Amino acid sequence: MTRDADAEDILQLAEQLIARPSVTPVDAGCQELLGERLQSAGFELESMVFADTTNLWARRGNEGPVFCFAGHTDVVPAGAEHAWRFPPFTPTRDNGFLFGRGAADMKGSLAAMLIAAERFIRRHPNHRGSIAFLITSDEEGPFINGTPKVVETLEARNEKITWCLVGEPSSTTRLGDVVKNGRRGSLSAELRVFGIQGHVAYPHLAENPVHKAAPALAVLAATEWDQGNASFPPTSFQISNVHAGTGAGNVIPGEFHVSFNFRFSTESTAAQLKQRVSAILDAHQLDYALDWKLNGEPFLTAEGELIKATSAAIHKVTGHETLLSTAGGTSDGRFIAPTGAQVVELGPVNATIHKVNECVEMEHLVQLTDIYQEILEQLLC
Repeated sequence: MTRDADAEDILQLAEQLIARPSVTPVDAGCQELLGERLQSAGFELESMVFADTTNLWARRGNEGPVFCFAGHTDVVPAGAEHAWRFPPFTPTRDNGFLFGRGAADMKGSLAAMLIAAERFIRRHPNHRGSIAFLITSDEEGPFINGTPKVVETLEARNEKITWCLVGEPSSTTRLGDVVKNGRRGSLSAELRVFGIQGHVAYPHLAENPVHKAAPALAVLAATEWDQGNASFPPTSFQISNVHAGTGAGNVIPGEFHVSFNFRFSTESTAAQLKQRVSAILDAHQLDYALDWKLNGEPFLTAEGELIKATSAAIHKVTGHETLLSTAGGTSDGRFIAPTGAQVVELGPVNATIHKVNECVEMEHLVQLTDIYQEILEQLLC
């Protein structure tokens, strides 16, 4: 197959995926499309459906080590269609870019993964170990019935992943300039501070929870939670939403609601952060209720075979070095890393993800496929 024909195959598969409006948790036939090609390449398919979420576990080989491509078919809503240059679910090529919802996050990566695996298998039909795909339709949403449930199933039968490459759009300005080898933990909370509702003209007959909570919130915002370390920045605290009142300007509210989030390093634990927050609220003598949600623990993949192979592959294909980073949001890698797998994230430039006019440079998809294949060459040959 010539490079032009190979590139066209990559782009056409990406377009077929983009054309399916798979807004979380809908898969819209994406996994069926991918599964047909994987089955033709010798993969055994296992569909795992949990509640409203469709997941695919595909594996070629019965021995270790296991190299797993992980990704998601679901996308965030497109928003107002009139704001897009081209209809969001009508993949469009323009001036070297492929436009459409999911082009960068992460249907382009899925196409590159699949074709890289196909090409590798054609060259090495008797490769060592196993190649696997873990694909979910619930990564952008509540992440309850997707990758966590698949990992739980695999762990129950002692089916281990050795190396995992998550196709999240990790690149910043050029393809492969950044590889994520870890992520910060995410801990969210809903705080309710209670007071006594009343008329603003008679404050002595009421108790304003906003006034009572404000000093405590100022302390929380000013607190140094840790100093981070060589791999992680310091833990951050951010208030994301506040609400109080009935809508009337002459009523002292009876409750004050605050949403906040920690993005935390390995220098802090969720339990420590919870304890410190409660201590600050208690010190301010607040009457409150606090509901926590742990979205994911921090994880870090140290230098090893996967990082070495990934860095070498990027350099071979692009001629550039890569930077390891743990910045950004969360990914499904946080559910896979605790099993003992080495995990990295590598995908297209992330400048347009979740935005209108999401797009990916077409040549980058071709190069990304080359990089993925080269990683397989280095680890499974």
